[in-house]
Amino acid sequence: MKVLIIEDEKPAAEKLRKAVTKANADIDIVGTLNSVSASVDWLQNNPQPDLIMMDVELTDGLSFKLFDSIQLTCPVIFTTAFDEYWQEAFEHNGIDYLLKPIRQDKLETALKKYHSLQKHFASNLQQLLQWPQQAAVNNYKKRFLVKRGIDYVAVRTEDIAYCYATHKLVCMVDQSNQKFILDRSLADLEQDLDPVQFFRINRKYFVNINAVKKIQSIGKGKLWVELSPSVDEEIVISSENVPGFKAWVNR
Repeated sequence: MKVLIIEDEKPAAEKLRKAVTKANADIDIVGTLNSVSASVDWLQNNPQPDLIMMDVELTDGLSFKLFDSIQLTCPVIFTTAFDEYWQEAFEHNGIDYLLKPIRQDKLETALKKYHSLQKHFASNLQQLLQWPQQAAVNNYKKRFLVKRGIDYVAVRTEDIAYCYATHKLVCMVDQSNQKFILDRSLADLEQDLDPVQFFRINRKYFVNINAVKKIQSIGKGKLWVELSPSVDEEIVISSENVPGFKAWVNR
């Protein structure tokens, strides 16, 4: 069994390595990484492990950013000192969520869960990981009921150009440049809308493929994107998000 550890604190990484080995001496620790960028590079150049032990807050951002660049097919046991990320963790291949300091018995229970799932799915854990997406394939929202003044308007999803976060609010802009305030977060919208049609290009913008008017390289692996309807700010896709964005556009 091959396990990859992603942890930015050296003492914590070493302690976790020892705890994993103690739980199962047959486990092969194939690598210990300390950042999102290093993890993306490793995963792009190596076969995916059987399991990843992943901290949430890394030196260069939240580990969830990995999923913007890499299509992970292996399960993840998240390890963190913070309890507020548990829901997002289970939306990103998570099979368990261990709070630091990690107790040996909790770790061993999490590893037993992995083995139970592996046995149940006959070495094809991807069936488990893909099931929520497959089950929801016909459940993406077809329209949103939004408020405009004292009236309510139903906006079809195909008419949405993009959504963006601003001042703790989320706004929807349709193709005719009408703006509406939503009572959902961008994370909620990622679950509501078809990922073939919509993509989270950065922390602020979630866009329809048909709203992407122009793409331009601006150096250091980053891209500049022009949207339609236009916006009054520069929209940049980070180098970490570029591979996922390109794969989305090339579908």
